[in-house]
Amino acid sequence: MSLKIGVVYPQIELKGDPQALRDFARAVEDLGFNHLVMYDHVLGAVGDDRDPPLTGPYRDTDPFHDPLIAYAHIAALTTTLEFCPGVMILPQRQTVLVARQAADLDLLSGGRFSLGIGVGWNPVEYEALGISFTTRGQRLTEQIDLLRRLWSGEVVDFQGKHHRVDRAALVPAPAHSIPIICGGLSAPAYRRAAKYADGFIFTGPFEDVAVPGLHKLHQLLEENGRDIKGFRADLDVVGRPAARRGDFEGLSVPELLGTLETWEANGGTHAAVKTMGMGFSTVDEHLEHLAKVADALGLG
Repeated sequence: MSLKIGVVYPQIELKGDPQALRDFARAVEDLGFNHLVMYDHVLGAVGDDRDPPLTGPYRDTDPFHDPLIAYAHIAALTTTLEFCPGVMILPQRQTVLVARQAADLDLLSGGRFSLGIGVGWNPVEYEALGISFTTRGQRLTEQIDLLRRLWSGEVVDFQGKHHRVDRAALVPAPAHSIPIICGGLSAPAYRRAAKYADGFIFTGPFEDVAVPGLHKLHQLLEENGRDIKGFRADLDVVGRPAARRGDFEGLSVPELLGTLETWEANGGTHAAVKTMGMGFSTVDEHLEHLAKVADALGLG
């Protein structure tokens, strides 16, 4: 199997414990996994009495680390493990500040960082951060262009609908242009990725959403005159619907191997194993399952 196999950080069960984060990251690198995916929310919102209701699976009691800060910490403790948030909700953040933080993370990790981005689903979070929720798609498209210009290290003179940079440069720039990997489930997300991104993170029900989504994106890449080869097709491995609304629980080892084989056969390049939602409550329990996965895949 030529897929690059990573792991999703199980932030719900590990409850924001910094030692758990360190132990987990070092262990998955030792097991031979390629990359660590972290999910992103700055705030969790109370779900009661909302009109319209919140549609996502997370609420005010769910713990999250900031991906860029957590990755910077882990980068100092590891040597080969790569990092890609799945996804960072970029439109609710200041683009130039993210460009600086991502450039430093890329430099300090030795080029082990890819920026996974998406629009998110939580209007409460956007409001609290002072950013319009309704224009997030337009803002994200503009952010991709601006990030790449800033990462060039050259003086940028940029006037967009949502940004103005008046003859300024980001120094030091990253050693290379950081890959931008889009994510989402909508037709606009697919179209945006086919035009501007270096890859896409697929999620949702595997047979009904992820695989058809990959075929659709390959079609859109061809329509935009882009080569499918070299485009990252990353699967956020999900399984059966979980008790948490909108979420999925992880897969058993045999189920996982079958999913990965099918993903690769359809043109996938990357996948991330998810243990969150499988009933594990400690670092050791998560790692015990991942060790079985690594052994079955011949990693390490």
